[in-house]
Amino acid sequence: MDYREHYPAVLRWLSHLVDLCLALGGFAIVTLVFCNASLRGFAGFDLAWSLEVTSFLLLWSTFLGCSAAIARGAHMRVTEVVEKLVPLTGQRILSVAIDVIIAILLICLIYTGYNISVHTWAQKTTVLYWPVGLLYASMPAGMTVSLIFHLYNMAYDLKNPVVPHATHSDGGEALS
Repeated sequence: MDYREHYPAVLRWLSHLVDLCLALGGFAIVTLVFCNASLRGFAGFDLAWSLEVTSFLLLWSTFLGCSAAIARGAHMRVTEVVEKLVPLTGQRILSVAIDVIIAILLICLIYTGYNISVHTWAQKTTVLYWPVGLLYASMPAGMTVSLIFHLYNMAYDLKNPVVPHATHSDGGEALS
C-alpha cells in the first residue's frame, strides 16, 4: 500500500524531496559513470574524482531509497504462510510486533551510523579531501527519514485495519 496519499503535507513534501534527490542522484551516477568510462575508452584517462563522487552518491541513494520504499510500502513481505496458519487477530498482533521490531532496528541503525560517522569525520578521501564521515552519514540520515515514514505508516495501520491479502488481488486494502 502506498502511504504517501495519506501523509500530511510536511511528510508529503519530505517524500517528494527524497524522490527528487534520488532522481538527481541517479542521473548524476549514470552520467558520471558513462562519461568516465567513455573517457577511459576513447581518451585513455579517467576522472579520479568521479569515482569518489559516484561512491558517495551510490551510498546516499541506497539509504534514501530505503526511506522512499518505506513511504510507498514497497518493502518485500512474505505473508502467505502467516495468512494460512495464523488467525486474523494474531496476524494484527504479529504485524504490530514486526513494526515495533523494525522501528527498534531503525533506531539502532541511526545510533550506529551516527557513531561511525562521528568517528570517521576527521579522515579525508584521497582525491577530493571530503570527510569520510560524510559518506557514513548517509546511514543515520536515511534511516532517520525511514523511521519518520515508518512511524507514520505504523500509526496509520493501527487506525485503519487491513483486509487480508487473500480477499484482494493487489495485496490488501484498508477497511476505511
